[in-house]
Amino acid sequence: MNGLLIVDKPQGITSHDVVRKVRRLFKTRKVGHAGTLDPLATGVLLVALGEGTRVLQFLVEGAKTYQATLKLGEVTDTQDAEGQIIENRPLVGIDEPLVRSACAEFSGVISQLPPMFSAVKKNGIPLHRLARQGVEVERESRDVTIHRLDVVGVRLPWVDLEVDCSKGTYIRTLCHDIGQSLGCGAHVTALRRTRSGSFTEKQSLSLEEIAARLDAGDEPGLLSLEEALRELPAVEVVASAAARLQNGIPPELDGICGDMNYRSGDTVVLLHCGRLQAVACFAPEREKEKRGDFELLRVFKGPQAA
Repeated sequence: MNGLLIVDKPQGITSHDVVRKVRRLFKTRKVGHAGTLDPLATGVLLVALGEGTRVLQFLVEGAKTYQATLKLGEVTDTQDAEGQIIENRPLVGIDEPLVRSACAEFSGVISQLPPMFSAVKKNGIPLHRLARQGVEVERESRDVTIHRLDVVGVRLPWVDLEVDCSKGTYIRTLCHDIGQSLGCGAHVTALRRTRSGSFTEKQSLSLEEIAARLDAGDEPGLLSLEEALRELPAVEVVASAAARLQNGIPPELDGICGDMNYRSGDTVVLLHCGRLQAVACFAPEREKEKRGDFELLRVFKGPQAA
């Protein structure tokens, strides 16, 4: 079984716990996910089955939307409510206008230091493993983009936010840094992802809903690979080019149906009769290989090929 599930992850379990549950439900080992959610967090988690796991690398690139609640005045070791409080600070002089002003500073490209309780690796070891051993190591800051940060409610000491951001953004760290800028500290008490790329919470299904559909013999909400990759530009190839693709030979421009209005470096999906053949980078001037005008990133055979 190949495809993509839009799972509404429940609170209290890890993203990998969701993967394990999906493996049992569908009786398959080949399951993966894109975009880790912390145990505290809920919401949209993209889970792929079978050949779908081969497109996950293209799904993690999409922007995300989150709803978050932070609590001012308390700092925790995990930057969220699951950690231990390591500092209490009074909310002296802090009011709603000051909160809104501080949040407005976290817009556009910002620098974040990945938290110790994260899946980022140091010398091949996830930071969260070191953190649980009481070890803190040096990390490198990384740039992320906050496309939109709306303060939707202030109920001191709690502040409700809605955030559109680039991949790799830690909302825990964003809230922690807002607290630091206010001088009182803060941590996340609730977090929900409502969008990942073009997939929203309205499309998501709980694990219980998926299980009930499977038990009833109904469609479990599995999207095709073509639907999973719908954000990428689609390029239809002729039959002869599709046949060569199955042997790993990228198409030339004369094997494309219609105009090729893309720039060099664009990632596209190559289809034949509407069915996925490959994901490729449009590279008409590439030097690595003379044949074809694309660099193949993934080639799909079997059920996806016409």
